[in-house]
Amino acid sequence: MMKLLKSVLVAFFSLFFQRRIFAGRFFTKSSGGFVWAARAVWARNILRLGRTYPWPVALGCTISNPDNIDFHPDDLNNFQGTGIYFQNFGAKIYLGKGVYIAPNVGIITANHDIRDLDKHTPGADVRIGDGSWIGMDVVVMPGVVLGPRTVVAAGSVVTRSFEQGGVILAGSPARVLRATDGSSAASESPEHERS
Repeated sequence: MMKLLKSVLVAFFSLFFQRRIFAGRFFTKSSGGFVWAARAVWARNILRLGRTYPWPVALGCTISNPDNIDFHPDDLNNFQGTGIYFQNFGAKIYLGKGVYIAPNVGIITANHDIRDLDKHTPGADVRIGDGSWIGMDVVVMPGVVLGPRTVVAAGSVVTRSFEQGGVILAGSPARVLRATDGSSAASESPEHERS
């Protein structure tokens, strides 16, 4: 019975969303994805309270260009928080598998041109590696590449890349606090940090 109900719901929600997302864990291993889909259809498609997207996105989340974001269907939860801002009209955002993004995070791919604020600088892709965690109120700037298992502490501003991954970053601008395995000496050396 439950399998039949899920099949009917997938068929219905496929009218609004990309079919690939229904292979994700929030649809196959739980029912949370269907709740998100129902909320998104109600708020965005029926009440027209915001822009529609090709997958369920909460009203508190903004995506400049859904074609310029790459994520695994298991990670649909990253689009359900409040205040999350994916500014990706100028370049792509790549979210690795198992990435967690907290509320009020901004990931941007292009800045305003300081000589003419009505214009933007050329965009630069942002890449966040598998298994990374981006804490609340973090801003990730254009061109940043974070390696796998990178943790960014709440309130940080990431202005340069940390491609090696396996580190905890904090501050504005973000710096390496320590490695995620608890060591600190290797993670502090400048050759491990790339800009």
